[in-house]
Amino acid sequence: MEMIKKRWTKFTYIMAIVGPGLITVNAGNDAGGISTFAYVGAKYGYTMLWGLLLLTFALAIVQEMNARMAVVTGKGLSDLIRERFGVRWTFFAMIVLFLANFGVTLGDFAGVAASLELFGVSKYLSVPVVAVAIAFLITKGSYRKIEKVFLLFTLAFFGYILSALIIQPDWPVVIRSVVTPHLRFDSGYLLAFIGLIGTTISPYMQFYLQAAIVDKKISLRDYKYEKLDVYLGSLWGATISFFVIVCTAATLHEAGIEADSVSAIALALKPLAGEYAFILFGAGLFGASVLACAIIPLSTSYAICEAFGWESGVDNQMQDAKAFFSIMIGILFFAGLLVLIPGIDLIPLILATQQIAGILVPVILIFMILLVNDRRIMGKHTNSKLQNLISSVTVLFIISLTTILFVSQILTMF
Repeated sequence: MEMIKKRWTKFTYIMAIVGPGLITVNAGNDAGGISTFAYVGAKYGYTMLWGLLLLTFALAIVQEMNARMAVVTGKGLSDLIRERFGVRWTFFAMIVLFLANFGVTLGDFAGVAASLELFGVSKYLSVPVVAVAIAFLITKGSYRKIEKVFLLFTLAFFGYILSALIIQPDWPVVIRSVVTPHLRFDSGYLLAFIGLIGTTISPYMQFYLQAAIVDKKISLRDYKYEKLDVYLGSLWGATISFFVIVCTAATLHEAGIEADSVSAIALALKPLAGEYAFILFGAGLFGASVLACAIIPLSTSYAICEAFGWESGVDNQMQDAKAFFSIMIGILFFAGLLVLIPGIDLIPLILATQQIAGILVPVILIFMILLVNDRRIMGKHTNSKLQNLISSVTVLFIISLTTILFVSQILTMF
């Protein structure tokens, strides 16, 4: 009995630590992410699944670096960039982050609107209600309470797994595609692949994860449990991405349908995969969009406030952290407002923001690699040779793809 009690105590202790890694990666599977994965599956079938497998390993390495910096230094990524590189480089990093994150938040509100319009709810009702609910939750709650709500929304992602199981794809073909590299060099394929990178390893993730771990006050003593959280989060995020691609590849790609929006994709699934797959896909989109609408403005606010030494953290009162809450609410307000403009076509914008995020990822990763290898900051907890190899190859691969894309577009002009 005593042994069971000890094990239960340890289990609840670990569960109290787990959260930041899982939430961060799930928020990356937002409306823009789901749009990108669905587009990739519908347009290119299973041919990018091998890339997703590689990105999962890269994501796990990158997120572990974040977590390690957080528990060793007790500081957020913005704070470390300012201390190590100075105000000018910090300002540059914050501009990169803000532009990427505002565009992604805009896409996520479009996801809220699109998901509920599938069930007959107008965006003029859904978007304001979600925006106000998020603002109330974050300004009135503690980190512990907010984290529980965020974790609850991760259950919505099961909808994509169930959708794929209902559809019953040709699993041997799927598995072969995962282990068989396939890369094309036309601009459309490269842009989609860069978008896949941008939504799997998003710039905002690195700032939010590190800030959340610091805000949660996780110590180096508990690092092994947080590392588990990060690795499980990376695996879970990749699993969801995998099933979204499989869903649309097995149905829309096989039927030769290239839907131009997530809502159109969900509607196209209805006659091909059935009513239940349609409902689960729409519910998953709503949960993913709401989670990201909360996380991404919050991560932006964390990062900017840390960068310039302003008070931050959801455990603060509004009067004690005015800049922190103002930035977050401002992003929610303006992104939500733009989505409500009648007749605006947001789908090209959603895909473009993921592609921009993919292009900007190397900027943030270079900062991280330099920081995590600085012994003055990390002491004996710097990167191993393998971690440096994987993170450096990820940066070089993204830069190479972007360069190839840029050159190919220049050549088409002549």
